[in-house]
Amino acid sequence: MNHSLKHWKEAATLIVAAEQRLCAGSLASRTPQLGKLDTKHLPHSSCFDYNILLLKRSGKSGFMPNAYVFPGGLVDSSDFSSEWLDIFRSFSNTPCLGLRHVKQNAETRPPIFATDRLKLGSPIPGEVAFRICALRETFEESGVLLVVPKTEEKRVLNNKGGMIHHGINDICPEKLKKWRSLVNQSPSNFIRMCRELEVLPNIWALHEWSNWLTPEGRYGGRRFDTAFFICCLKEIPHTLQDQKEIELFQWSTPSEVLQSYEAEEVWIAPPQFYELSRLCRLPLLNDLHKFASERAIEGCEQWMPVITAEDDQHISLLPGDKLYPVNASESSTGHDGGSALHRMVISDLYNIRLQITIPPKYKHLLPVLPLSSKSLL
Repeated sequence: MNHSLKHWKEAATLIVAAEQRLCAGSLASRTPQLGKLDTKHLPHSSCFDYNILLLKRSGKSGFMPNAYVFPGGLVDSSDFSSEWLDIFRSFSNTPCLGLRHVKQNAETRPPIFATDRLKLGSPIPGEVAFRICALRETFEESGVLLVVPKTEEKRVLNNKGGMIHHGINDICPEKLKKWRSLVNQSPSNFIRMCRELEVLPNIWALHEWSNWLTPEGRYGGRRFDTAFFICCLKEIPHTLQDQKEIELFQWSTPSEVLQSYEAEEVWIAPPQFYELSRLCRLPLLNDLHKFASERAIEGCEQWMPVITAEDDQHISLLPGDKLYPVNASESSTGHDGGSALHRMVISDLYNIRLQITIPPKYKHLLPVLPLSSKSLL
């Protein structure tokens, strides 16, 4: 853990995409067609062959109460524990415990990944620890445990292209319930669970996706530096809310969530809005997995939205926008010139418009935008 951070606490979140079982002959109706949109601009829900897991935060939560979020949470010191070296000892001779090398230059790598954790006292690289955090938090909050039996270590070692998580673990429900309770009591019990059940957290199925920082002055002043990962599952696993931080869960297509948000039926934060809009580009799970797996080795850009006011709207500026500060830690804005837009225009809690005229970095996806938006599309 990085205790030297002044403004942010480090965290990890996981976008879980799980395949829906389709009836015979139904796949053709889900093949995306550029001209096949619903009443607005999003692909129709029937285009998707997968759902995304969203969890509703408790109304008593001190951070974004009642929001629908991807599973995730704060990193714990146990996620960086040297005990993981024993759990992953079969991978001790492979760089980063078998994770693929990211090509991004160290100078542009987000600090959450670039920080030398050895200098902070941990032999566990950030790329590993934040994946462990995301998997642990997903188990705590939803009961979804994404692990690999130690008997499959050889298959994992031989896999070079990034894994899709196959099948649901065969751990009996009573054991899962027991261990989930223990991990909720103490995150360090996640290590103990993996050792006793002889399983490995499936860090190889998690693909680096993005890195969001909480903007200044939002959500009660609590700020997080959050690594976003994405994972594709071949079927929807058994899911349970924890009745503490999480009130309920739902599996929905990206377009269903965005439509529910616009109808004011659910509330999602701007990062979730942006990422779900990106996922609308890839309605088929195999395409999403292939893209996420291949793109992940490019790295990602750190995004800290900078909020400005304009008339009755808030403008959330993102890196690359013509008004984004040269130094985002300072309040001064950049040069007001050119036509570069990368922003979210927020009229109220349930009204966000994306305006983007620049290409995404690191071979990433542009979000699906309204046809009236200024964009590259």
